[in-house]
Amino acid sequence: MTRPGGRSARVRDAVHDAVVELLAAGEIDAAIPKIAERAGVNPTSIYRRWGSRDALLLDAAVTRLRSTSPIPDTGSLRGDLLGWAEGVERAMRDRHGQILLRALVATLRPDEKPLEYLRARGDDLQATLDKAEARGEPVPSVDEVLDFVLAPLYLRVLFRRAVEPGTGTVLVDRLLRVPRADPAPSDGRGG
Repeated sequence: MTRPGGRSARVRDAVHDAVVELLAAGEIDAAIPKIAERAGVNPTSIYRRWGSRDALLLDAAVTRLRSTSPIPDTGSLRGDLLGWAEGVERAMRDRHGQILLRALVATLRPDEKPLEYLRARGDDLQATLDKAEARGEPVPSVDEVLDFVLAPLYLRVLFRRAVEPGTGTVLVDRLLRVPRADPAPSDGRGG
């Protein structure tokens, strides 16, 4: 996904900021006209770009999470996952990050397929795992990373439990201690 620049970026940032401000003020159901007013843009700009309030919330949440917790390339899987988990941990200790996560969860419907933004985040993780595998490191699956690292951090926020500094490190180390299955043995046909 390309990052728009110029006026488009300013509009996106203003709208994202307006959403966060309204959510932080307790206006969980703020409609697009109110968001537009707060952002200083025309409601049609929001409808044209995002189509719906739920799509806007998803974009704001994922954009924030991608910017606050990029996946670094440190040369080791542990380093990459620690850098990422620490960013997620910081975002989940931040009030606005917590608000956006709760709003995101509230807008996702169980019958929907993963949306582009969420799929892109999974692709980021997969690329990191692929690099580690190419270096010869044993790697977990994306699902294991989500189950062992991301889910516990998110659940703490959703259940209003503290995300203590160092939680991400504990979770990554726990994930990396799980034994990995050896690849299937060769059937002797070469290749």
